[in-house]
Amino acid sequence: MANSQDIKSNEKTYGGFISMLKWAIPLIAVLVLIVLVLIS
Repeated sequence: MANSQDIKSNEKTYGGFISMLKWAIPLIAVLVLIVLVLIS
């Protein structure tokens, strides 16, 4: 089993990853929309 320190570290990393996704996904969606508008 993983020790509690590893679990805390992994939770912190996961939290950072999720918060980064909250910004990255909408940003990518906006960029895709802009590219589609430019192409059409």
